[in-house]
Amino acid sequence: MFQKVKPYMQGYMHYTRKAAFCMVLGIIASVLPFFFVYQIIRPIVNGIMPEIPRAAFWCFLSLLCMILYAVLYVRGLEYSHISAYHTLKNIRAALQKKLEQQPLGTIQAYGNGRLKKVFTDDIEMIELLLAHAIPEGIANLCVPAVIIIAMFFVDWKLALLSLCGLPLGMLAMGMMMKAGLDKMDAYYKAGAVMNNTIIEYINGMEVVKVFNRDGESYERLVKDVDNYRDFTLDWYKVCWPWMALYLSILPCIALFTLPIGGYLVLRGFSTLQDLVLILCMSFSVGAPLLKAMSFAGKFPQLSYKIDELERLMDHAPLQQTADAFSGTDHSIRYEHVSFSYEESEVLHDISLNIGEGQMVALVGESGSGKSTLARLLVHFYDLDSGKISLGGQALTQMSVEALNNEISYVAQEQFLFNMSLYDNILIGKPDATREEVLQAATRAQCDEFLTRLPKGIDTMARDSGKMLSGGERQRIALARALLKNAPVIVLDEATAFIDPENEEKMNAAIAEVIRDKTVLVIAHRLHTITGADKICVLKEGRLEGEGTHEELLKTSVEYQKLWSAALKAADWTIRKEVRV
Repeated sequence: MFQKVKPYMQGYMHYTRKAAFCMVLGIIASVLPFFFVYQIIRPIVNGIMPEIPRAAFWCFLSLLCMILYAVLYVRGLEYSHISAYHTLKNIRAALQKKLEQQPLGTIQAYGNGRLKKVFTDDIEMIELLLAHAIPEGIANLCVPAVIIIAMFFVDWKLALLSLCGLPLGMLAMGMMMKAGLDKMDAYYKAGAVMNNTIIEYINGMEVVKVFNRDGESYERLVKDVDNYRDFTLDWYKVCWPWMALYLSILPCIALFTLPIGGYLVLRGFSTLQDLVLILCMSFSVGAPLLKAMSFAGKFPQLSYKIDELERLMDHAPLQQTADAFSGTDHSIRYEHVSFSYEESEVLHDISLNIGEGQMVALVGESGSGKSTLARLLVHFYDLDSGKISLGGQALTQMSVEALNNEISYVAQEQFLFNMSLYDNILIGKPDATREEVLQAATRAQCDEFLTRLPKGIDTMARDSGKMLSGGERQRIALARALLKNAPVIVLDEATAFIDPENEEKMNAAIAEVIRDKTVLVIAHRLHTITGADKICVLKEGRLEGEGTHEELLKTSVEYQKLWSAALKAADWTIRKEVRV
């Protein structure tokens, strides 16, 4: 288990060693008072009244050792936590980098709740291993082991009696761990389901309220919370009896030593002085041994969480290289592309060419594969088969960072971070000047709503940009793309939330942005893409036809149907029948 975490400790391993060393010294200091007490009792056993100054001296040493134990143990914990939290930082950074390299679909399949739990709760629990279990476990096992060996040099018979309770305690602990392991997987899966449901419930609160689905959604939430509660209680109910048993037996080191040892002394097989010494040594062993054993029950949970982290990190990353973009131009080529979501193929053998500087539109019914085709261009996923190239260079033959420098992607739903609108736009070009950011916001028609905000462009977007309307968020996203000024632009329903009053302005801004660029646009409003250089018609994941607007009206039955529906939608109005 430790070997799995060790690579992430990097330059902080020596802190763990220092922690273990300090704690070993601290444990030694904590057990020495038992031997000092023996020095006080020994004269009494021999029938001699102990001298007050001598007894006071041993008491003083005992107090000194207790202070020393506190100082050394605290210093050991300081060292161990320095090592632990730097290691947790490294694990989180490594996991974040691994996730960035995986297909978007793989990340989405985990669910927000599960990822949150892994990044926070599960990784945080590894702190127990690094800051406590390893250094404290080493210290609390090493010192008792030395003392137990020393017991055999005093009196092997009494030493064996002191160890009689250990097998019973270890057996109870083993049974507890076995029982816990049988139910652990179901327990953690129930926790992941509950976390996902809670996040979904909170994110979907608006829909729940609008459609009066409070009862149904709350019922599902309660069901998953109750399920997690039941798994937890079932797990604990199995473990509690064994836990109570080993916690009762392990501390009672003198359980057999005192009665049987007394009998051996009476019969002359052992001396009273040795019995007192063995008892003092036994009591010194009990506390550290019990503390060491308390970590044992945590190891199966730690092992499970580390395995869960490794499963997240072991998924195949996106196919890419470290190479920069080296294409001859910015033309795009899809060659016999097929793609599946969870074994269900949604794109079937699509071949498509987009020349540099061309504007190509993808149209089709919902679910026809338009957005998927666009997302494959920005390498959100790997293909099942086929090839996509930019300027003649396959997407898999360059880094994702290099590809992202060449493409601006504006989707229908845009995420804004909980920082100022200015900083959200600045993401497009981190080294841009304030003047460039403001100019991009103006070209994206953002001025209209920015002037209404209390701090203008420096207003905080809040969680996911919820303070803005859908159309306003899209304009901030367009400003981000304008600032980036990439040679290839992908517009995935980028004007879906624009109101009629601003549609003309927005289209004018987009026209300015896409001038002299290679553009792939997805639109349900067919009148917005009639001037495209080429329109590709998709139907059930297949390329049904391609050509200009006029050509498709003559040759494509599917496009004729879509255009007819678009004309009817343009004439559609809401009428209220008035009854007399």
